Amino acid sequence: MSQSAVAEIPLQPGRPRRFLKPETQTAMLFLLPSFLGFMIFMVLPILASLALSFTNWQLISTPSFVGLQNYIKLFTVDPAFYTILRNTLFFAVEYLAVNIIVSLVLAVWISSLKRGKAIFRVIFFLPTFTPTIAASVVWLLIFTPDGLADTVIRSLGLGLPNFLLNPTWAMQAVVIVTLWANVGYNVVMFNAALDLVPKHYLEAATIDGANAWRRFWRIRLPLISPTVFFATVMTAITSLQVFDEIFAMTRGGPGSATATLGFAIYQKGFTNFQMGYASALAWVMFVMIMALTILQFHMQRKWVHYDD
Repeated sequence: MSQSAVAEIPLQPGRPRRFLKPETQTAMLFLLPSFLGFMIFMVLPILASLALSFTNWQLISTPSFVGLQNYIKLFTVDPAFYTILRNTLFFAVEYLAVNIIVSLVLAVWISSLKRGKAIFRVIFFLPTFTPTIAASVVWLLIFTPDGLADTVIRSLGLGLPNFLLNPTWAMQAVVIVTLWANVGYNVVMFNAALDLVPKHYLEAATIDGANAWRRFWRIRLPLISPTVFFATVMTAITSLQVFDEIFAMTRGGPGSATATLGFAIYQKGFTNFQMGYASALAWVMFVMIMALTILQFHMQRKWVHYDD
Protein backbone atom coordinates (compact mmCIF):
# COMPACT_ATOMS: atom_id res chain seq x y z
CA MET A 1 0.00 0.00 0.00
CA SER A 2 1.39 3.36 -1.02
CA GLN A 3 1.95 6.24 1.37
CA SER A 4 -0.80 8.27 -0.37
CA ALA A 5 -3.33 5.48 0.17
CA VAL A 6 -2.40 5.25 3.84
CA ALA A 7 -2.83 9.00 4.19
CA GLU A 8 -6.36 8.76 2.77
CA ILE A 9 -7.55 6.25 5.39
CA PRO A 10 -9.73 8.17 7.85
CA LEU A 11 -8.93 7.93 11.53
CA GLN A 12 -11.40 5.78 13.38
CA PRO A 13 -13.23 7.63 16.12
CA GLY A 14 -12.75 6.03 19.51
CA ARG A 15 -12.67 6.64 23.20
CA PRO A 16 -10.12 9.15 24.45
CA ARG A 17 -7.00 7.48 25.75
CA ARG A 18 -6.82 7.33 29.54
CA PHE A 19 -3.47 7.96 31.11
CA LEU A 20 -4.51 6.22 34.35
CA LYS A 21 -6.51 3.06 34.82
CA PRO A 22 -9.81 3.36 36.70
CA GLU A 23 -8.46 1.44 39.69
CA THR A 24 -5.44 3.76 39.82
CA GLN A 25 -7.72 6.80 39.81
CA THR A 26 -9.76 5.29 42.63
CA ALA A 27 -6.62 4.58 44.66
CA MET A 28 -5.37 8.14 44.16
CA LEU A 29 -8.75 9.49 45.28
CA PHE A 30 -8.53 7.54 48.54
CA LEU A 31 -4.89 8.54 49.03
CA LEU A 32 -5.58 12.22 48.40
CA PRO A 33 -6.56 13.14 52.02
CA SER A 34 -3.40 11.53 53.42
CA PHE A 35 -1.27 13.13 50.72
CA LEU A 36 -2.74 16.57 51.44
CA GLY A 37 -2.18 16.07 55.17
CA PHE A 38 1.42 15.04 54.51
CA MET A 39 2.04 18.09 52.34
CA ILE A 40 0.36 20.56 54.71
CA PHE A 41 1.62 19.23 58.03
CA MET A 42 5.01 17.77 57.03
CA VAL A 43 6.49 19.12 53.79
CA LEU A 44 5.40 22.75 54.16
CA PRO A 45 6.59 23.09 57.80
CA ILE A 46 9.93 21.52 56.85
CA LEU A 47 10.40 24.00 54.00
CA ALA A 48 9.23 26.84 56.26
CA SER A 49 11.76 25.90 58.94
CA LEU A 50 14.52 25.90 56.33
CA ALA A 51 13.51 29.39 55.25
CA LEU A 52 13.27 30.57 58.87
CA SER A 53 16.77 29.32 59.60
CA PHE A 54 18.07 32.16 57.43
CA THR A 55 16.06 34.81 59.29
CA ASN A 56 15.86 36.55 62.62
CA TRP A 57 12.30 36.05 63.86
CA GLN A 58 11.08 36.61 67.42
CA LEU A 59 7.43 35.60 66.83
CA ILE A 60 5.93 39.04 67.49
CA SER A 61 8.08 40.77 64.87
CA THR A 62 8.44 40.40 61.12
CA PRO A 63 11.14 37.93 60.07
CA SER A 64 14.25 39.65 58.75
CA PHE A 65 16.70 37.89 56.43
CA VAL A 66 20.15 37.42 57.98
CA GLY A 67 21.65 34.87 55.61
CA LEU A 68 24.01 32.40 57.25
CA GLN A 69 24.35 34.37 60.48
CA ASN A 70 22.43 31.79 62.54
CA TYR A 71 24.70 28.98 61.37
CA ILE A 72 27.83 31.09 61.86
CA LYS A 73 26.68 31.90 65.37
CA LEU A 74 26.10 28.20 66.05
CA PHE A 75 29.57 27.06 65.08
CA THR A 76 31.71 30.04 66.06
CA VAL A 77 29.97 32.23 68.64
CA ASP A 78 27.63 30.16 70.82
CA PRO A 79 29.80 28.44 73.48
CA ALA A 80 26.94 26.15 74.54
CA PHE A 81 26.46 24.58 71.10
CA TYR A 82 29.34 22.12 71.30
CA THR A 83 28.29 21.10 74.82
CA ILE A 84 24.79 20.43 73.51
CA LEU A 85 26.19 18.54 70.52
CA ARG A 86 28.44 16.43 72.76
CA ASN A 87 25.55 15.62 75.10
CA THR A 88 23.35 14.60 72.17
CA LEU A 89 25.97 12.28 70.68
CA PHE A 90 26.83 10.82 74.09
CA PHE A 91 23.20 10.03 74.81
CA ALA A 92 22.59 8.62 71.32
CA VAL A 93 25.61 6.30 71.39
CA GLU A 94 25.05 5.03 74.93
CA TYR A 95 21.30 4.62 74.61
CA LEU A 96 21.56 2.92 71.21
CA ALA A 97 24.13 0.39 72.43
CA VAL A 98 22.33 -0.37 75.70
CA ASN A 99 18.92 -0.61 74.03
CA ILE A 100 20.03 -3.06 71.35
CA ILE A 101 22.01 -5.25 73.78
CA VAL A 102 19.33 -5.34 76.49
CA SER A 103 16.49 -5.95 74.04
CA LEU A 104 18.44 -8.76 72.34
CA VAL A 105 19.21 -10.43 75.67
CA LEU A 106 15.58 -10.21 76.79
CA ALA A 107 14.33 -11.44 73.41
CA VAL A 108 16.64 -14.46 73.50
CA TRP A 109 15.54 -15.22 77.07
CA ILE A 110 11.85 -15.02 76.16
CA SER A 111 12.46 -17.18 73.08
CA SER A 112 14.02 -19.89 75.29
CA LEU A 113 10.96 -20.16 77.53
CA LYS A 114 8.66 -23.12 77.20
CA ARG A 115 5.65 -21.28 78.63
CA GLY A 116 4.62 -17.69 79.24
CA LYS A 117 6.19 -16.09 76.16
CA ALA A 118 3.11 -14.03 75.40
CA ILE A 119 2.86 -12.80 79.00
CA PHE A 120 6.43 -11.52 79.06
CA ARG A 121 6.03 -9.89 75.65
CA VAL A 122 3.06 -7.95 77.02
CA ILE A 123 4.92 -7.03 80.24
CA PHE A 124 7.92 -5.60 78.39
CA PHE A 125 5.79 -3.90 75.73
CA LEU A 126 3.38 -2.19 78.14
CA PRO A 127 5.66 0.80 78.94
CA THR A 128 5.62 1.81 75.27
CA PHE A 129 1.92 2.66 75.68
CA THR A 130 2.63 5.00 78.60
CA PRO A 131 2.84 8.70 77.70
CA THR A 132 6.50 9.63 77.97
CA ILE A 133 5.83 12.81 79.96
CA ALA A 134 3.72 10.93 82.52
CA ALA A 135 6.33 8.18 82.89
CA SER A 136 9.11 10.77 83.24
CA VAL A 137 7.25 12.58 86.01
CA VAL A 138 6.90 9.31 87.93
CA TRP A 139 10.60 8.60 87.47
CA LEU A 140 11.35 12.16 88.58
CA LEU A 141 9.66 11.36 91.91
CA ILE A 142 11.69 8.14 92.14
CA PHE A 143 15.02 9.95 91.57
CA THR A 144 14.37 13.02 93.73
CA PRO A 145 16.20 13.36 97.07
CA ASP A 146 14.62 10.97 99.60
CA GLY A 147 12.79 9.28 96.73
CA LEU A 148 12.77 5.53 96.11
CA ALA A 149 16.08 5.38 94.23
CA ASP A 150 17.83 7.67 96.70
CA THR A 151 16.54 5.64 99.66
CA VAL A 152 17.63 2.32 98.14
CA ILE A 153 21.10 3.66 97.28
CA ARG A 154 21.64 4.96 100.80
CA SER A 155 20.29 1.78 102.41
CA LEU A 156 22.70 -0.35 100.37
CA GLY A 157 25.60 1.94 101.20
CA LEU A 158 26.63 2.28 97.56
CA GLY A 159 27.84 5.83 98.00
CA LEU A 160 26.27 7.03 94.76
CA PRO A 161 25.12 10.65 94.54
CA ASN A 162 21.58 11.62 93.68
CA PHE A 163 21.30 11.10 89.94
CA LEU A 164 19.35 14.23 89.04
CA LEU A 165 21.55 16.57 91.09
CA ASN A 166 24.91 15.31 89.86
CA PRO A 167 26.21 16.50 86.46
CA THR A 168 27.97 13.17 85.86
CA TRP A 169 25.00 10.95 86.68
CA ALA A 170 22.07 13.04 85.42
CA MET A 171 22.41 11.77 81.86
CA GLN A 172 22.44 8.19 83.16
CA ALA A 173 19.06 8.82 84.77
CA VAL A 174 17.72 10.02 81.42
CA VAL A 175 19.13 6.91 79.70
CA ILE A 176 17.49 4.63 82.30
CA VAL A 177 14.07 6.24 81.90
CA THR A 178 14.26 6.27 78.10
CA LEU A 179 15.36 2.64 78.08
CA TRP A 180 12.50 1.61 80.40
CA ALA A 181 9.98 3.40 78.20
CA ASN A 182 11.14 2.13 74.80
CA VAL A 183 13.06 -1.13 75.11
CA GLY A 184 9.88 -3.21 74.84
CA TYR A 185 9.38 -2.36 71.19
CA ASN A 186 12.70 -3.88 70.16
CA VAL A 187 12.20 -6.81 72.53
CA VAL A 188 8.97 -7.82 70.81
CA MET A 189 10.44 -7.27 67.35
CA PHE A 190 13.60 -9.30 68.07
CA ASN A 191 11.58 -12.05 69.72
CA ALA A 192 9.34 -12.35 66.66
CA ALA A 193 12.41 -12.55 64.41
CA LEU A 194 14.02 -15.22 66.60
CA ASP A 195 10.89 -17.34 66.50
CA LEU A 196 11.08 -17.33 62.69
CA VAL A 197 14.58 -18.83 62.60
CA PRO A 198 14.23 -22.32 61.04
CA LYS A 199 14.47 -24.95 63.74
CA HIS A 200 16.37 -27.41 61.56
CA TYR A 201 19.33 -25.01 61.37
CA LEU A 202 19.62 -25.00 65.15
CA GLU A 203 19.09 -28.78 65.38
CA ALA A 204 21.84 -29.40 62.81
CA ALA A 205 24.21 -27.11 64.71
CA THR A 206 23.41 -28.89 67.97
CA ILE A 207 24.18 -32.25 66.37
CA ASP A 208 27.51 -30.82 65.16
CA GLY A 209 28.37 -29.91 68.76
CA ALA A 210 27.73 -26.16 68.71
CA ASN A 211 26.88 -24.75 72.14
CA ALA A 212 24.16 -22.16 72.81
CA TRP A 213 26.50 -19.20 72.30
CA ARG A 214 27.82 -20.44 68.95
CA ARG A 215 24.28 -21.24 67.77
CA PHE A 216 23.27 -17.67 68.58
CA TRP A 217 26.37 -16.00 67.15
CA ARG A 218 26.72 -18.11 64.01
CA ILE A 219 23.09 -18.87 63.12
CA ARG A 220 20.44 -16.86 64.95
CA LEU A 221 22.09 -13.44 64.90
CA PRO A 222 22.98 -13.50 61.16
CA LEU A 223 19.45 -14.64 60.29
CA ILE A 224 17.83 -11.83 62.29
CA SER A 225 20.39 -9.21 61.20
CA PRO A 226 17.88 -7.39 58.91
CA THR A 227 15.62 -6.92 61.94
CA VAL A 228 18.57 -5.78 64.06
CA PHE A 229 19.53 -3.30 61.34
CA PHE A 230 16.01 -1.86 61.17
CA ALA A 231 15.87 -1.53 64.96
CA THR A 232 19.30 0.11 65.03
CA VAL A 233 18.33 2.72 62.44
CA MET A 234 15.02 3.58 64.10
CA THR A 235 16.48 3.66 67.60
CA ALA A 236 19.34 5.90 66.48
CA ILE A 237 16.92 8.35 64.87
CA THR A 238 14.72 8.57 67.99
CA SER A 239 17.73 8.88 70.31
CA LEU A 240 18.97 11.97 68.50
CA GLN A 241 15.55 13.57 69.02
CA VAL A 242 15.24 12.91 72.77
CA PHE A 243 13.24 15.64 74.46
CA ASP A 244 10.33 14.52 76.68
CA GLU A 245 12.42 12.86 79.38
CA ILE A 246 14.82 15.81 79.61
CA PHE A 247 12.02 18.36 79.66
CA ALA A 248 10.16 16.58 82.47
CA MET A 249 13.12 15.46 84.59
CA THR A 250 16.10 17.81 84.28
CA ARG A 251 15.26 20.79 82.02
CA GLY A 252 18.75 20.38 80.62
CA GLY A 253 20.41 20.51 84.04
CA PRO A 254 22.15 20.41 86.33
CA GLY A 255 23.85 23.25 84.51
CA SER A 256 23.87 22.03 80.91
CA ALA A 257 24.76 18.41 81.66
CA THR A 258 21.67 16.99 79.95
CA ALA A 259 20.94 19.72 77.40
CA THR A 260 20.49 18.11 73.97
CA LEU A 261 19.57 19.42 70.55
CA GLY A 262 15.89 18.62 71.03
CA PHE A 263 15.72 20.54 74.29
CA ALA A 264 17.84 23.40 72.90
CA ILE A 265 15.42 23.79 69.97
CA TYR A 266 12.51 24.11 72.40
CA GLN A 267 14.42 26.47 74.68
CA LYS A 268 15.62 28.79 71.92
CA GLY A 269 12.34 28.79 70.02
CA PHE A 270 9.63 28.81 72.69
CA THR A 271 11.44 30.24 75.71
CA ASN A 272 13.81 32.79 74.17
CA PHE A 273 11.61 33.34 71.06
CA GLN A 274 14.57 32.97 68.70
CA MET A 275 12.73 31.01 66.04
CA GLY A 276 15.34 31.53 63.34
CA TYR A 277 18.11 30.27 65.58
CA ALA A 278 15.95 27.34 66.71
CA SER A 279 15.27 26.44 63.08
CA ALA A 280 19.02 26.41 62.39
CA LEU A 281 19.45 24.02 65.33
CA ALA A 282 16.67 21.83 63.93
CA TRP A 283 18.43 21.60 60.57
CA VAL A 284 21.70 20.69 62.26
CA MET A 285 19.79 17.83 63.92
CA PHE A 286 18.28 16.87 60.55
CA VAL A 287 21.72 16.72 58.91
CA MET A 288 23.03 14.61 61.80
CA ILE A 289 20.14 12.16 61.47
CA MET A 290 20.59 11.89 57.72
CA ALA A 291 24.35 11.44 58.01
CA LEU A 292 23.97 8.73 60.66
CA THR A 293 21.31 6.93 58.62
CA ILE A 294 23.42 7.01 55.46
CA LEU A 295 26.40 5.70 57.45
CA GLN A 296 24.32 2.86 58.84
CA PHE A 297 23.02 1.91 55.40
CA HIS A 298 26.59 1.92 54.10
CA MET A 299 27.89 -0.23 56.94
CA GLN A 300 25.00 -2.71 56.80
CA ARG A 301 26.54 -4.31 53.71
CA LYS A 302 29.22 -5.79 55.94
CA TRP A 303 27.05 -7.42 58.59
CA VAL A 304 23.42 -7.66 57.40
CA HIS A 305 22.55 -10.91 55.66
CA TYR A 306 19.45 -11.16 53.48
CA ASP A 307 18.02 -14.48 52.34
CA ASP A 308 18.07 -14.76 48.56
